[in-house]
Amino acid sequence: MLRRRVIVWNSVLATLLLGVIATSVVIGPAEIGPRDALLAIGNGVAVPVVASAELRWIQPFAFDVPETTETIVWSIRLPRIVLGAVVGFALAAVGTVMQGFFRNPMADPSIIGVSAGAAVGAVAYIVSPVTIPLGLPAAAFVGALLAAFGVYLIATEGGRTPVATLLLAGIAVQTFLGAVVSYLLLQAGDSLEEAIFWLMGHLHASTWGKVRLALPIVVVLFVFLVAYARDLNVLLLGEEDAYAVGIEVERTKRVLLAVSSVITAGAVAVSGVIGFVGLIVPHTVRLLVGPDHRILLPTSALAGAVFLVATDTVARMGPGEVPVGVITAALGAPFFLYLLRNREVHSL
Repeated sequence: MLRRRVIVWNSVLATLLLGVIATSVVIGPAEIGPRDALLAIGNGVAVPVVASAELRWIQPFAFDVPETTETIVWSIRLPRIVLGAVVGFALAAVGTVMQGFFRNPMADPSIIGVSAGAAVGAVAYIVSPVTIPLGLPAAAFVGALLAAFGVYLIATEGGRTPVATLLLAGIAVQTFLGAVVSYLLLQAGDSLEEAIFWLMGHLHASTWGKVRLALPIVVVLFVFLVAYARDLNVLLLGEEDAYAVGIEVERTKRVLLAVSSVITAGAVAVSGVIGFVGLIVPHTVRLLVGPDHRILLPTSALAGAVFLVATDTVARMGPGEVPVGVITAALGAPFFLYLLRNREVHSL
């Protein structure tokens, strides 16, 4: 029964994701018909295979698509769409884990300071003349991990990490790092606009290079989170009950925190701070599929991918592009207030 539910829900959401991606490819300032978009994708997949195999006789079967169309589809839209799916997948997955970990529907991926740390690293790099390998994503990634590690050290005493202490430490560190970001913005000078744009969360500078950076991190570590789905279910009952059924609580908490921090760092490093995806998507999906993380975790991740691709498509539909973080906040906050008014936000 469980396996059937997982397959059904994931199949539905995967189909929806493909539909949203197909729609997003044809939407933009430059009009591209569905047929041309599909043929451009076909060429992009087939030509490298043909070239690598040196099967020149297949070349006449390449689809006749304008070079401009292929460039727009493969160099601009598809990297952005795929990166949006990866980031949305990551944020929703980690949001699900954090809500289960803290037994609080208000938890999200930034709760232990990862996003704030990434912001400090990114803004510091933007305002600094120093260059490092991989540039801005690397600075944001390192800042995120340092912040998460710092919160964990502050909250841990005697080999134990109380959830309440971890939450309070996260809030304190976020506040402090927010002050650091504000100071750096005062020193930004000509880089101020770039820094603010990054802090709003965006996908406008997406490249296949960024996809290659984020995708392996998200996919590999997501498998670890799925492996701990049953432990997350037990942790919902409380730590004492988890100990009673043989769960190594402290070890499980360390693994979940470490993996979630790295996934969040990888996502934020390539997209900036995008809010509400990791908060509203897991909670909404929980209302549909229930609290069992064996179902909730993969379905929330896929729903997060659908949500971010769709919102980023909206973000670039107007005459001037809006950072996708603005769209997610504009859509997420009213919806969350609606849930509060209807008393559908409750303790886990």
